[in-house]
Amino acid sequence: MGYWQFYEPARPIEVKGGLKARSKRGKIGQTWWSERWIGLLESFNMGARLTRGRAYARKGQVISLDVEKGMVRARVQGTRSEPYQVRIRLKPISEKEWKAAEKAMASRAVFAARLLSGEMPQEIEEAFVEAGVSLFPQKKKELDTECSCPDWANPCKHIAAVYYLLAESFDLDPFLIFKLRGRTREETLEALRELRASSGEGETDAAPAAVPGLKDSVPALEDCLDSYWLMGHSLESLTFKPALPEVENAVLKRLGEAPFSVGKENMASLLEKAYRRAGRAACKKAYGEPEGFSEGNREESEEAGTREQDFD
Repeated sequence: MGYWQFYEPARPIEVKGGLKARSKRGKIGQTWWSERWIGLLESFNMGARLTRGRAYARKGQVISLDVEKGMVRARVQGTRSEPYQVRIRLKPISEKEWKAAEKAMASRAVFAARLLSGEMPQEIEEAFVEAGVSLFPQKKKELDTECSCPDWANPCKHIAAVYYLLAESFDLDPFLIFKLRGRTREETLEALRELRASSGEGETDAAPAAVPGLKDSVPALEDCLDSYWLMGHSLESLTFKPALPEVENAVLKRLGEAPFSVGKENMASLLEKAYRRAGRAACKKAYGEPEGFSEGNREESEEAGTREQDFD
């Protein structure tokens, strides 16, 4: 068959307890920000090794993955007994550029609300563009990578596997993108709170200002006991306009999991479904079916309501 005869490629050593991608087929990454990461990598024309890396990620060949400021460190098991050491570096954004980006983010209340809820705002890149930088890498050369394997290609399949698992890590914690660019979750949120507080738009502990003449205009309780439960004239003009929140279940997302569960499901998860059901029911009562309300939403809401009744 000649010098270039066919040979069976070596298979990687199987890893027990490796980090497996949650996606079993199709695309990896569920949120727009992880899809953005993968989309950019695939646009860099990295070849078939990116696909082979995806297979490694699904097989569980990555043993460990740690995100530091400006760097990802990982261990990937290949065909040799010793796992390969992988490093992926992305240049951190400078302090001056971060301050400019944070100022742009703080200028929009919805950015802070979504970030506090563990979501990445769809328009977040605009804030970095205003600061003259990019949150995501725009060119392949911005990613400085190395692997201890003998493969000369860049990326090798071990680096590519880490790329894909990193995308799923972004799904769970979008602040890892910020950390890779030099800012932790705590540093980012603290900067946003300070900026919004200094602009007068943040939370405040100050007591509300007194309303002149209000004390004199309110009758004593003992003087209105006979009419206490009757609707006054001012209530006749009172109207309610319920609307679904821009950031759904923001408070529950900030609090995290509850310290107890009902059956096998955490109480916070049950409350999310119950609150969603209550909000959509209020909109339906006021306006009919709210936009985006499907049979799937209804079934989920009814399930949450049933579980809430069981708990009661």
